[in-house]
Amino acid sequence: MEAAFFDLDKTVISRSSVLAVGMPIYREGMLNRRLLVTGIYRQVLYSLFGADEATMDRARGDLLRVTEGWNQAKVVSIVEDVLESVIGPIVYAEALEAIAERRREGRRVYIVSSSPVEIVAPLGRFVGVDDVVATRAEVHDGVYTGRLDFYCYGEAKAAHITRLAAAEGIDLSKSWAYSDSVTDVPMLSVVGNAVAVNADRKLRREARRRGWTTVKWRRTMLVRRRIPTPPPKAAVGVGITTAVGTALAAGLWWLRRPGGDGVARLEHLLVRSRVLPPRPAPQRPSYPARWSGRARAAARAVGATARSRIPARR
Repeated sequence: MEAAFFDLDKTVISRSSVLAVGMPIYREGMLNRRLLVTGIYRQVLYSLFGADEATMDRARGDLLRVTEGWNQAKVVSIVEDVLESVIGPIVYAEALEAIAERRREGRRVYIVSSSPVEIVAPLGRFVGVDDVVATRAEVHDGVYTGRLDFYCYGEAKAAHITRLAAAEGIDLSKSWAYSDSVTDVPMLSVVGNAVAVNADRKLRREARRRGWTTVKWRRTMLVRRRIPTPPPKAAVGVGITTAVGTALAAGLWWLRRPGGDGVARLEHLLVRSRVLPPRPAPQRPSYPARWSGRARAAARAVGATARSRIPARR
């Protein structure tokens, strides 16, 4: 038996899968605004420069800290609800064609991703692969503990594929692997047919050195579920794709110029582009109607303690 192994982010889909579901999770009140905008900012850098090991390690640590205490079933439910509205528009048409071709040839097709299995598994069913290999977080009593059971990244991807091949009788010398990142060189190295898709600079260099195929996938298409399902609650996550595109159009030089916070600048841009709503204005304190205008002005000037200093009216 032979197989084909596809990385997910920027290989099967055009964006980070974790970030794609970030807006729906934010709307559910599980993610604060600053973390959401920081994630978009990092996705802009990833889109322009790719990701190295240090970047991936930071992303992993951030994700574990943020998700500690989340309910696993709720995360799965959110992902299932928004698959068509959020993931559907960002799937590469060329990826679907490659998946279909490998399956017609009789190969088993896997998605192998460092993203959480709660995202990768439903997404894999959505695009029609046979199985997935993904990062698994530790869960206790249905709640994330902030620790990992398995981190599907780098050498761990290659090791898992090798074990899988031994268990399933897969001939890796006749199998395929697809990825965009130099961090997946170990996975690409264990198969006989490696393809660098939308490769970052370091992977392009490595692909040239090893004689691997390099391709550019650009066409995204709207993918719909293969079986009828209830409509999604709302297409609240599609703004993430717009957000990243808006930030890229603005120019990295503007986001990273000296004298300011790039994340804060990006938030300002997203608000002006109507991707994010404005922050609510701070509420002005209310004062008793019997207070004079002078008393109210004094209270606003000195704060809440001013109330006890205003003489009683005679």
